[in-house]
Amino acid sequence: MRHLRTSARVPVIAAAGVALLVAGCTSTKSGGSDNGPASGGKIAIGLVTKTNSNPYFVKLRESAQAEAGKKGAKLIALAGKFDGDNQGQVDAINNLVAQNVKGILITPSNSTGVLGAIKAARDKGIVVIALDTATDPASAVDATFATDNEAAGVKQGQYVKAALGSKKPAVVLLDGTPGSTVDDFRHNGFLKGFALTNGSPEIKGTAVTNGDQTKAQTAMENLYQRDHGINAVYTINEPAAAGAAQALSGKPGVVIGSIDGSCTGVRNVQSGKFAATVMQFPKKMAQQGVDAVVDYAKDKKKPSGFTDTGSQLITDKPLAGLASKDTAWGLKNCWG
Repeated sequence: MRHLRTSARVPVIAAAGVALLVAGCTSTKSGGSDNGPASGGKIAIGLVTKTNSNPYFVKLRESAQAEAGKKGAKLIALAGKFDGDNQGQVDAINNLVAQNVKGILITPSNSTGVLGAIKAARDKGIVVIALDTATDPASAVDATFATDNEAAGVKQGQYVKAALGSKKPAVVLLDGTPGSTVDDFRHNGFLKGFALTNGSPEIKGTAVTNGDQTKAQTAMENLYQRDHGINAVYTINEPAAAGAAQALSGKPGVVIGSIDGSCTGVRNVQSGKFAATVMQFPKKMAQQGVDAVVDYAKDKKKPSGFTDTGSQLITDKPLAGLASKDTAWGLKNCWG
């Protein structure tokens, strides 16, 4: 079975609800207060993202809000306080169950930590769909709409290796959040694309960054201080890549790869801060997730399985044998 992931984009729709703070999580509520006659009988859909601040999840939320508006549904959007805030997401799920939503879309920070809350929601007849990040096991939710993150990692690994040419690899890995399937799939995909294993001598160091630019910059500074021969960097996402680029500013010959496809990330590729990124399509994830819940509410047909929403290598330095698009194309199709 392939690994799961997804993407989406759309303009922000003004919400009638107000932002509220739920135990352990932040909330952006749109379209009304509760799922009853007062809300005009609209289908209520919950969305739980990892954070409210990461531009990727902002775009995913905006896209879900827009699609819900098109379908005559209302979206109740909640989030953890930070990437890795498992309890905040559990509290958010419980809050949405209490509001009688028909479906919950979730990007889990911890792919196993939310399983109990998800099961409780499904036991009440609520359809639960993972967006962007798979649960572990994948069967814990009804369906997943996401990027195939292992395949995206493979693309990053293949490019970084090819870009080194004949140089002997000296690689560092700037990982995301332990316990996240996204982190595992991208990390393992990169190694596969680069033809490495976790024990390969070419790997000179690893660091947990939680996908945060500041943490990644500090980690990269420390790793480079220990080994000035580093010439290749895997990054979990574009903020981590930006942190690595800042740490390595003025140190030529280091190939930095990434994954995300934000407009900022594409511009960083265009300016040469890093060599390539792999674009995801969050708009597609959010739209398909909302549509699936609306369809379920109308005909009781549950979605199932994994839907790959695709990925695309973006670089202005194409290499033989690797399909890619340039940054001009990337800027027309980016998010954020």
